[in-house]
Amino acid sequence: MAVRLKEISTRAPQGRDKDKSKAELVQLKAELEVLQYDLFARGKDSVLVVLQGLDASGKDGAIKNVFSGMNPMGVSVKAFKKPSEEEAKHDYLWRVHKEAPEKGMIKIFNRSHYEDILVPGVEKWIDAREIKERIKHLNAFEALLRSTDTHILKFYLHCSDEERLQRLQERQSDPRKKWKYNDGDMQVFEKRKEYIEMYERIFADCSKAVKWHIVPSDQNWWKEHYIATEMVKLLRKLTR
Repeated sequence: MAVRLKEISTRAPQGRDKDKSKAELVQLKAELEVLQYDLFARGKDSVLVVLQGLDASGKDGAIKNVFSGMNPMGVSVKAFKKPSEEEAKHDYLWRVHKEAPEKGMIKIFNRSHYEDILVPGVEKWIDAREIKERIKHLNAFEALLRSTDTHILKFYLHCSDEERLQRLQERQSDPRKKWKYNDGDMQVFEKRKEYIEMYERIFADCSKAVKWHIVPSDQNWWKEHYIATEMVKLLRKLTR
């Protein structure tokens, strides 16, 4: 079934209590600390967390507020930006594969291999045939990881235009957030329709073996609760 993001709410489920969810998050994070230690000690499986979303959807905040309590010896973050000169000399997955997690480790991708479809596709640097080929490559790449005991959680942080615009404006005006802002942010915001269409194509054509979680992200407390819950579910399976 095709995913239509405009038909999916960007807010917490109706009736969800904010204070209760925040209290539950504290408990989830405490359990994550224990489960992460067990994963690390066993040294058999690894976990790759993929965070995708349009600018100002809350990827940095999710990393800070969900994973901050974990032992840094067992978790790390990689933010993928514009390829460096060296990276551009290799195939586009070269820089991604070498960042895959080791056994016992959790790796968080702040943006990911999917950027190599999104940006080139929206900016028309690659055509429809190449987009199709790259999706096949990414499906094969994830199949390789899964076959070698890397378990993948993919989250798309689904945020409304109104909320994202407010956050982008805060980045411009708030000195504490100004470091997050760059001149290209508003240009990308103006192309949000094209990016959303590309995401919907990715959701439709990606292997169903690894689910995309569409996370309502207008409210940070619910976004963080959702991600922490899915992490706990996975780690319980891997460490029981």
